[in-house]
Amino acid sequence: MTGFSFIHAADLHLGSPLSGLAARDADLARRLATAGRQAFEDLVTQAIERSVAFVVVAGDIYDGDWADNTIGLFFARQVARLDRAGIPTILVRGNHDAESVITRSITLPPSVHVFPANRAGTFRLEGLRVALHGRSFQGRAVEENLSLTYPAALPGWFNLGILHTSCTGHAAHETYAPCSVADLAARGYEYWALGHIHEYAELSRDPWIVFPGNLQGRSIRERGEKGAVVVDVADGRVTGLQRLALDRARFEQVSVDLAAATDPRAALEAVEAALRPFAALAANRLVLVRVHLTGTTPAHDALAADRESLTAEIQAAAHRLHEDLWLERLKIETHRPRAPMESSGTAIDPAALLADIDRDPDFRTRAKAALAEIGGRMPTAVAAEAGLDDEFDALCAEAEALILGRLVGRHC
Repeated sequence: MTGFSFIHAADLHLGSPLSGLAARDADLARRLATAGRQAFEDLVTQAIERSVAFVVVAGDIYDGDWADNTIGLFFARQVARLDRAGIPTILVRGNHDAESVITRSITLPPSVHVFPANRAGTFRLEGLRVALHGRSFQGRAVEENLSLTYPAALPGWFNLGILHTSCTGHAAHETYAPCSVADLAARGYEYWALGHIHEYAELSRDPWIVFPGNLQGRSIRERGEKGAVVVDVADGRVTGLQRLALDRARFEQVSVDLAAATDPRAALEAVEAALRPFAALAANRLVLVRVHLTGTTPAHDALAADRESLTAEIQAAAHRLHEDLWLERLKIETHRPRAPMESSGTAIDPAALLADIDRDPDFRTRAKAALAEIGGRMPTAVAAEAGLDDEFDALCAEAEALILGRLVGRHC
């Protein structure tokens, strides 16, 4: 058995929109819209330049049914590049591109093998003595442990299982085709190429059981490096694994403690310093950073009084570091130093009063109902980007900061 390499990718989600700053800049909107396709195009280029033996995609090639043939033609064009280079592509369908979900089709090159959904099968690459085992999703929700239906390993071959699964589970993803590491190890394969979980994970190294993560992060919920893995094989065993960063837009988050900032200028300098490490990442891709301001600082009132100007200043600081470094969103959760404010001879603490209101159960119930009504009138993607569903406390903190900023402005 000769040595070779292959690429394992999953969760391309071609056709999925990226959330971020599209509404603020037309060129940015265009680049975000094409990031997922460019990432897959780069994967194909890497496969050809590295002369890999084959490419595996463990489900969710598409984000859902096609509106037209455009996305199907794009995928067909890319795998045709692999075909011309003599590189087979082996696929399973996941929950987003299950047989019952995708109603259109484009004829793919003969070197592309798609595993059926009615049963698990084996696809052999005779020259390499590689046996690939897989099974696609029939429908969007699969509750069966599909791994138990996979065939036994072929003796004397390098056995590779391809499965779209939640495996050991992940809070951010639906439980589909559930299984355990023990279930997979029991099949006797040397490598399991998994898909569905969008974060990189090595569940085992004996045998290798790997989630490569999705190819391109789509929102702040999918932060950090995204891409695929290159797997080296020699004498029938995995000898090395390398992560391959392919994302064209990366989402990151940074928290900046402004406790030492005595004024807005010092606060901005602290934010710019916190953003500086992300400039290196922006050399090859868009980088969209959510900035979270924390700490008790004398600059709190001035920062909260004009959120729009503060946002613009932070974006300007990001662009001073790199033209492709963008502020994804600003969260202000700083606090002003507690000091009584004189009013008609009576000392009052507006921060304490607002905190009492924030903790009031009746207020929280009414405020959440109002947010739910606002969110219900927005497109789903816009509501999710606004954070109305899961950032109630942060929204209250921002509202409190704004009110306090304006109160101080009237009393200075």
